[in-house]
Amino acid sequence: MKIAVMPGDGVGREVTAQAVKVLKAIVGNQLPLELIEAPVGGAGIDAAGDPLPASSLEIAKKADAILFGAAGMPGDEAIPYAMRPGASLLRLRKELGLFANFRPAFLFPELIGASTLKPEVVEGLDLMILRELTGDIYFGEPRGIRITASGEREGFNTMRYTESEVERIAHVAFRTARLRRGKVCSVDKANVLETSQLWREVVTRVGTAYPDVELTHAFVDAAAMMLMRAPKQFDVIVTGSIFGDILSDAAAMLTGSIGMLPSASLAGNSKGLYEPVHGTAPDIAGRSIANPIAAILSMGMMLRYSFGRIEDANRVEAAVRKVLADGYRTADIYQPGSKRLGTAEMGDAVVAAVMR
Repeated sequence: MKIAVMPGDGVGREVTAQAVKVLKAIVGNQLPLELIEAPVGGAGIDAAGDPLPASSLEIAKKADAILFGAAGMPGDEAIPYAMRPGASLLRLRKELGLFANFRPAFLFPELIGASTLKPEVVEGLDLMILRELTGDIYFGEPRGIRITASGEREGFNTMRYTESEVERIAHVAFRTARLRRGKVCSVDKANVLETSQLWREVVTRVGTAYPDVELTHAFVDAAAMMLMRAPKQFDVIVTGSIFGDILSDAAAMLTGSIGMLPSASLAGNSKGLYEPVHGTAPDIAGRSIANPIAAILSMGMMLRYSFGRIEDANRVEAAVRKVLADGYRTADIYQPGSKRLGTAEMGDAVVAAVMR
C-alpha cells in the first residue's frame, strides 16, 4: 500500500495525523505500508513556492491513493488564482482525473441530538451525494476579471459540461444506486441554464440503460429545501461541481457536524484522493479541538475503494461507532453528559476500539 499523505494547512495536519494513526493500527503487520508525506497548499508554498510543488504532484501520481487533509487559508482570495493554497486541490483533481466525488451523509444514532433538525427528520439518514469534479464553473474557461468599455471591472466565469463528462458521472451514479436503494435524483438548474439542460438530457438518456433504478430530477434550489425538510427521501444525488459543493456542505449539518463527513474522489480506476469535507478551519487550528472522525472515515473509504479491503473498512467504521456509543465527543459534537476529548485523544480512542 503506497499512500501519499498530504496534510496541507490548518486543522488538516491535526486530523490527518489521527487518520494515519488509525490506519497503522488497522493494517498492522498484514502487509507493507509505505506512507510518503508531501506538502500542498500553504505548506507547498512554504516548501517550494508553489501550492502544488512538482515533487508533490509526482508523489501523488506514483501513489496508489492520496490521503489529503485540507488546503487554503484566510486571505487566499487576494493571491493570484494559480498560487492560492486552496487551488492545489483543484489542480490535483484535474491532473489525476479524479472526476467522481463521493460525499456520504449518514447519521450515527448516538448523534441524533447533535443535529439542529428534529430527530424524526434525520433519524436513519443515509444518502450519497455524487459530485462531478473536473468540469463545471470551477474549471471552465474563459475566466477572470476585466475592464469593460465603461471602465468598470467585471468578473466572469464559464459554466460548461461536455456530453461525455455528464455520461461518465451518470453511469457512476446509477451503478452506485444499484448497490444501495436503487434511487437517483439528478440535481440541476435546467429551467435557466443551458448547461443544465444538456445535463438533464444526458442523465435521462443514460438512465434508460438502468431500468431497475428510479430516476428523478430536481432543481438545485428545490433540492436544498428538500434536504432540510425531508432528507431521507434521497438515496443517491448526482450533480455538477458547484451545486454538489453547496449541497454536500448543507447535508453535513443533517449529521450534526461537518467534522463527521468523509469523502472520496475517484478516477476511472481504483486511484483516489480521500479527504474530510470540513476544510482548514483556521479559527480552531492548533487548538487540538478539531474532530478527526471525518479524516478517519475518509481513510476507511480509501481502504474500501482503492484497496478493496472491505473488512478493514468495516473495522474503521465499527471503531468509530464504538467510540461514539461509549460517549466520547469532540467539541463540535459535545452534548451534556458525554466525555469531551481533544483531537489526538479521539484518535487514540478510535485506535483502542480497533485493537479490541
